[in-house]
Amino acid sequence: MALESRLELKLSQKLILTPQLQLAIKLLQMPQLELSQALTLELTENPFLDEVMEEREELSREEIENIETREEPDDTEAPLEKLIADLGGYGVEDYFDDRGSDGRDLGYFTPGTVEQPSFDQFASKEADLSDHLLWQLRLSDADEETREIGEIVIGNIDENGYLRVTDEEIAQTSGAEMEKVRAAVALVQGFDPPGIAARNLQECLLLQLRAVNLQGSLVEQIVLKNMADVEKKRYQQIARQYTVSLDTVMAAIRVIEGLEPKPARNFSNLPPTYVVPDVTVVKTEDGYQIILNDEGLPRLRLNSYYKKLFLAKNSLSKEEKQFIEEKLRSAVWLLKSLDQRNRTIYRVTESILNFQKDFFDTGIALLKPLNLRDVAASLGMHESTISRVTSNKFLSCSHGLFSFRFFFSSALQSGTGSVSSTSVKDLIRKIILEENNKKPLSDQRIVELLKTKNIVIARRTVAKYREELKIPPQGRRKTHD
Repeated sequence: MALESRLELKLSQKLILTPQLQLAIKLLQMPQLELSQALTLELTENPFLDEVMEEREELSREEIENIETREEPDDTEAPLEKLIADLGGYGVEDYFDDRGSDGRDLGYFTPGTVEQPSFDQFASKEADLSDHLLWQLRLSDADEETREIGEIVIGNIDENGYLRVTDEEIAQTSGAEMEKVRAAVALVQGFDPPGIAARNLQECLLLQLRAVNLQGSLVEQIVLKNMADVEKKRYQQIARQYTVSLDTVMAAIRVIEGLEPKPARNFSNLPPTYVVPDVTVVKTEDGYQIILNDEGLPRLRLNSYYKKLFLAKNSLSKEEKQFIEEKLRSAVWLLKSLDQRNRTIYRVTESILNFQKDFFDTGIALLKPLNLRDVAASLGMHESTISRVTSNKFLSCSHGLFSFRFFFSSALQSGTGSVSSTSVKDLIRKIILEENNKKPLSDQRIVELLKTKNIVIARRTVAKYREELKIPPQGRRKTHD
């Protein structure tokens, strides 16, 4: 069979995301804080963007839409020098003259001046767990080899304060003998906070008991042999095993409950997570008002100087024209995408408000089942768009701060129709909060109580929702005087 080359025409359809559409999708799914950072970065990189101050006039939407269709000047237009003169004769020299005469040193007028160090270099750093342990290691009277092994031990302690390597692995890494490794581990385990460098919960509790001189006590015996009974609250069985009174056992249990299962809890260096509402729903005399939160977001507009420079681009070089056109296109796309994002979030919030009006009027008890398909159908949008809008965004109302996804839940059938699974979970939580701690309710009893409220669900469903709410089973909720 002979090989040959030839030209063929093929007609095909495929989905291509334009840069403008990619930008719109990217902005749509950004939460408030991330959007603020992205806009600040774009404001820094794109000279066509200006931040609108309160006293300055904002750019109209018509001007944004018509900027791309504006006619370019012909070859008889004034060159760039005339354009600068039309702007008031304000040139580069004038800029430096003005900035240099107001008492500020820009670094251009006093050559040889030594730059002062940044104040960031003097900012104190909060000590983390590793710094705290290394500080104690250096103050100890251990020999040099033990300190080097101790540094390896400290470097393998996780964020909860547990040592996650074996003695054999430490010996292999350090090349030291096992006796030296055990001595180094014991040294670190004696540091503050008590319980540090333990390999499991039991050892962690024993180290804390040793720090308060409770070796050989009933508390230590319970930790060593009866943690399963403590978990299931079989206190009478523990009392019979050690032939002591129940009050003595309960006193020992209170000591165990006061111990710290995660010794490094107070040394966490994880940055705090801030939640900023993207939308606020306020009840007024005329109904509900939807307010988009733009606090902290820079208000953008097209820079007037560069707009005029774009109109006079015939006086520029090819590279300058290409740069200006690219930055202008990027700025216009960004402004349009932001406007589209705000309108989409507003419409989705309005749809949720219509579906969940009973919730906004009363509370979680009247939350209705809702899915993305319902909102998408009401707005004529695709489900993926609704998913992006509701991802990582929060709504504030009179009942609190909620994720957008909170308003979407599956349906459970009841005697009065379908009910939201979120409402059922909240009802289970309230029933358990109101129970007698000495006689906690079983899952079957909770099923019977829900049935009196015309909510019929299986016992395994109650157990599933209880686990999702991180509520322990009946036996672990029981308390003793």
